[in-house]
Amino acid sequence: MTTVDAGPVVRTAAGAVRGRREDDLTVFRGIPFAAPPVGAARFRAPRPPVPWEGVREAYAFGPPPPQEAGIQGRTGVLDAPTGDDWLTVNVWTPDARSTTPRPVMVWIHGGAYKLGHSGSPGYDAQHLARAGDLVVVTLNYRVGIEGFARIEGAPANRGLLDQVAALEWVRDNIAAFGGDPGRVTVFGESAGAGSVAALLAMPGARGLFGRAIAQSVPGTYFSDELARDLAAAIAAEAGLRPTAADLATVDPRELTEAGAALAAKMAQRVDRWGQVAPTVTPFSPVVDGEVLPVTPWQALAAGAGRDVELVVGHNAQEYRLFVVLAGLLGKVTEEQATGVLRLFAPGGGEAGERAYRAAHPQAGPGELFERVQSDWLFHMPSLHLAEAQVAGGGRAHVYELTWPAPGMGGVLGACHGLDIPLLFGTYQADLGNLLFAGAEVTEEARALSSRMRESWTAFARTGDPGWPAYDTRRLVQVFDAEPEVRPYPEETARRLWEGHDFPPLPLLTP
Repeated sequence: MTTVDAGPVVRTAAGAVRGRREDDLTVFRGIPFAAPPVGAARFRAPRPPVPWEGVREAYAFGPPPPQEAGIQGRTGVLDAPTGDDWLTVNVWTPDARSTTPRPVMVWIHGGAYKLGHSGSPGYDAQHLARAGDLVVVTLNYRVGIEGFARIEGAPANRGLLDQVAALEWVRDNIAAFGGDPGRVTVFGESAGAGSVAALLAMPGARGLFGRAIAQSVPGTYFSDELARDLAAAIAAEAGLRPTAADLATVDPRELTEAGAALAAKMAQRVDRWGQVAPTVTPFSPVVDGEVLPVTPWQALAAGAGRDVELVVGHNAQEYRLFVVLAGLLGKVTEEQATGVLRLFAPGGGEAGERAYRAAHPQAGPGELFERVQSDWLFHMPSLHLAEAQVAGGGRAHVYELTWPAPGMGGVLGACHGLDIPLLFGTYQADLGNLLFAGAEVTEEARALSSRMRESWTAFARTGDPGWPAYDTRRLVQVFDAEPEVRPYPEETARRLWEGHDFPPLPLLTP
């Protein structure tokens, strides 16, 4: 049972906060790192938080940003507070009064750039803070229309600008919580990993962190033309023009319905939106030429991450989660397999399909359907990020998680999101409820969970996760019941995708 007491008072630049002592940690929740982005500040870059007098009790997570409904229990929205103070951070620290600064890990949650909340139970950082004897920060950022729609009269990538503001808050305030602002590791999963990759490429984020961990990097970055077209389609769902002035006339919580309405129709517009259409999310970082000048792969290959140490990896059966949730497991037809092969395989069209079928001659339609989408969306973007980092003169360590999720009778494999409950030790929270459903949390699972935490926190402390850096030998850490270091397991996919540079996704019809 957790023992909870009033904790120490810490003074931030905006005012004093009191945390709660929870066993051997002090936890501060819901600290504003920026002003509420509403009213005149809506669709603007984040501004400094409004100072407060006295001591603010930092006992509860701040409200999540407006978002459409997601996988029930993953976002924490149903049980979260309401209000406009969306832009907050949470801090877990072993000793806020320590004179010996500890390394800092800053978590960026995923959720397809349209879902998520740092207060979700699955992101409880107590085990990480204890395992590494370090300070862990989690943060909210604007998602969906508020954070990523490319609209006239507003800066692009507002969600990424929120993340930069949170990292600036860490730089300016974390010493008061016992953290070392000179030893910051940013880490994230899925859209959070895509955000980490974007931060590596953003001039505005330079110098705010020295290490980065990207778990299952999605390869979806939008061209400016595609992003503007999608934003226009979202605005049309609400009967508005794609401008900040028009969209600001609708309550942000109601505006999410326009994004959800478009997502439900996207798969019908492959002719216009290409590869992004079947993803049913009209949001991703935009290569706008200013906030995000180029893609992360271009930036790292040119040396942008040379001074940042990187860990990057993915799970073995990433797309299996989406196949299961869509009710397609064992039901994929040859026609469906052909469609995704021609859309997603490198080179595209019949040539791309032939190459994949030749490389996997024994694979049926279900396996091909899953493989090409795992490779396009997560596997190859993650591997190529490491290769770009090395090509640009930096260092990268690569991993693959191959241990299968035990829930739902074991059909999920090492699917997307499995690394979250393993890393955080939150097996019965959020996505862990699904991935461990009906299964005992075995000693094998706990040992793997502990091994991953040890690797992540060792990297945050020293820059060494415990396995060799990626080089011409292509050695990677494979996380399974018996972890081992061996050559990259997805060699067939690596060869198929060799030379692909993951350019910004284009608008197909002018």
